[in-house]
Amino acid sequence: MALYSVNNRLTGTQQSLNTTFKTIVALTAATGAATLKRGWIYEWEVGADGAPNALDCAIVYDWSRQTAAGTSTAATPNPLDSADTAAGLVASVNFTAEGTITAASSLMSVALNQRNSQRWIARDEKSALIIPATNLAGIAARALSPTYQASVVVTEMFAE
Repeated sequence: MALYSVNNRLTGTQQSLNTTFKTIVALTAATGAATLKRGWIYEWEVGADGAPNALDCAIVYDWSRQTAAGTSTAATPNPLDSADTAAGLVASVNFTAEGTITAASSLMSVALNQRNSQRWIARDEKSALIIPATNLAGIAARALSPTYQASVVVTEMFAE
């Protein structure tokens, strides 16, 4: 099983948060039946990447199911072992138009103070976030804040 890393600082322009969810990183199955693969997000790290707001405030991060692509920048995931092949999953970052998020499909959600960062590691394969081998289906890592209006960083480690 090959392991990869992707984050929204690899390419494109980071987008500022507002009061509605903004997709930061999405991992989806590739278009085409011959290339469809499942994936497992087994680790993520999140945190604010801009100047703190004068008022202490929260940033809410969320991982939800996505069924259609939005407007974003394509990012090339980096293999953790340079001998591995290119990733079969599609990584998209820094969305300027949201994809289709399945209603009530939040798999994980965490609220953090703007001055905090967080790391999550799945205890085993069964507790990882699973990306289905379905055309354009995947998992979108999103964030919002009613007060913090700058960018955040989301890094995801995944296996396929």
